[in-house]
Amino acid sequence: MSDRYNPLSVKFNLIDKIESMTDDRIVAVKYVTLAEEYLADHFPTFPVLPGVMMLEALTQAAGWLLHRRHHFAKSMAVLKEAKNVKYGNFVAPGNFLRVDVEWLKTTATGAAFKASGTVGETTAVTARLEIAYFNLADKQPALAEIDVKLRAHHQQRWALIAPGLIAPPL
Repeated sequence: MSDRYNPLSVKFNLIDKIESMTDDRIVAVKYVTLAEEYLADHFPTFPVLPGVMMLEALTQAAGWLLHRRHHFAKSMAVLKEAKNVKYGNFVAPGNFLRVDVEWLKTTATGAAFKASGTVGETTAVTARLEIAYFNLADKQPALAEIDVKLRAHHQQRWALIAPGLIAPPL
């Protein structure tokens, strides 16, 4: 891999544990601690998980659902569109965001989802998401080796965040 871009190192991992999963739904958790580097500036006297990070947690959970459903066939699961995003409660250090994402339909480039995040019994975020699911080599064949490494990375991460859930083989 090139020194200037390493796709394995540029992403925040915002799903710490997958609690349950079927082909149509995932329930996962993001634990928020003061160790998160972005909390230092958001906000110095009242640290809370930024809204964009809540949206990213929903997106990553939807990506895990795509990976499982398609047997880790693609390397990339990225947000294509977010609609009706609404924020409610803050998520402060010491709390956790429980993410619940439901498969709505297959799209031409991936899938659409209904997603929400809660803190205790209160809503922190809701959204409708469309996630694109693809391989980098689909448009740049020279990146096929990176696709292989990314899929292997996803399988390794799965083993850490989804204990007891069987991952489909590559």
